[in-house]
Amino acid sequence: MGSWPADVGIIALEIIFPSQYVDQTELEQFDGVSAGKYTVGLGQQRMGFCNDREDINSLCLTVVQNLMQRYNISPKEIGRLEVGTETIIDKSKSVKTVLMQLFEPYGVTDIEGIDTTNACFGGTAALFNAISWVESSAWNGRYALVVAGDIAVYAKGPARPTGGTGAVAMLIGPNAPLVFDRGLRGCFFKHAYDFYKPDLTSEYPVVDGKLSVQCYLEALDSCYQLYCQKAEKLMQKSVTINSFDGILFHTPYCKLVQKSVGRLALNDFVKTSADKKKSQYPGFEAFENVKLQDSYFDRDVEKAFLNVSKECFDKKTKPSLLVATNVGNMYTSSLYGGLVSYIVSKNMSELENNRVALFSYGSGLASSFYSLTIKPSSALKTLKDNLNYVKPLLEKRIKIAPEKFEATLELRQHSAHKVPYDPVGDRSHFFPGTYYLSKVDDKHRRFYDKIPGSVHLTNGNSYS
Repeated sequence: MGSWPADVGIIALEIIFPSQYVDQTELEQFDGVSAGKYTVGLGQQRMGFCNDREDINSLCLTVVQNLMQRYNISPKEIGRLEVGTETIIDKSKSVKTVLMQLFEPYGVTDIEGIDTTNACFGGTAALFNAISWVESSAWNGRYALVVAGDIAVYAKGPARPTGGTGAVAMLIGPNAPLVFDRGLRGCFFKHAYDFYKPDLTSEYPVVDGKLSVQCYLEALDSCYQLYCQKAEKLMQKSVTINSFDGILFHTPYCKLVQKSVGRLALNDFVKTSADKKKSQYPGFEAFENVKLQDSYFDRDVEKAFLNVSKECFDKKTKPSLLVATNVGNMYTSSLYGGLVSYIVSKNMSELENNRVALFSYGSGLASSFYSLTIKPSSALKTLKDNLNYVKPLLEKRIKIAPEKFEATLELRQHSAHKVPYDPVGDRSHFFPGTYYLSKVDDKHRRFYDKIPGSVHLTNGNSYS
């Protein structure tokens, strides 16, 4: 057997999100909550959402088609296609099989992969599967394509402003500009009912908010500690948050991410020897005997380590929150929307040779802390240039009043399994090239059309 392919990782990135959003300040007023509850307390500004003409299939069709057009990838170059999602519209048929409509006209049917599901972790599991495939004896020299996408909606109440919608596609192969660090992955899996979707007739989950935060922080502690142990053994030196140029997180809401950076700083503090604590953390004597498992909701601990990690958050994590702040929680694609944000928020010189940590979490629960290295190359410039559309596209969206936002979610809820069904939502504001649901027949079969137009490319050309 030959050696592993070199520098396996992400070669191309594509993101899509809805062409409409609700303003979180206006939503605060509409919901009758205190000013700042969503915008300051959660750290959210805008939330993208779909009407009844978009579903998980249409989102994934759009993002895959856009990536292949933007990077001029032939369908014949794809050997594996895997989808991570928790937006289930069929208990048997995978989203991946729907995406095969993009490949069949070219005679391409030999594509491995299928859907992967566990709350917000499905995209990461699909990504890990794709990397393993490229590094295995099964690899046939073609690219793997990973799609992470979801529609995150909640019943009316405190969880609703933490929704969002989006999809990210990632092209995986050797000689990549974003290279996954081999052998450096800390994982934590556990049985928990913090967030789950037992009612298959509804898009809305059952959520235990406090337990969900506790599970997230417990998973972060465990994954980070295991990652550090592996990294320190491999590199023969201590690993802390200072070891990374960027630190990215799955983002249920942005304020939790800021607290999570503080949580990593707390982990570093706990593993620091007693004699070094006094010099490295002056004034922190009150926390000398703190236990991680007892501190999930300790406000004094939280405040202290938020302060000590603020510079780290501002420099290493805040640039990754552009999409999350303006679109919301995209579930399986949330972390990778953070990766897109990190890249578009920095110039080339700031990105080259960066070591980036990523924490992925999915309720129920599944989690992993891993890292990648950004290699200087023409491929990195291409990837970055091809994401230049992201910021302008965020600004091209239209704002929808909270009343209409609420009515749209109610329409989606009531029509979720209705057949036959002809969608009624407005599609006039959809971005060019967007796939949308045209009808559902009396056998629950879904049919899609596409908005005329093409993907706009950075060189001024386009593919129709």
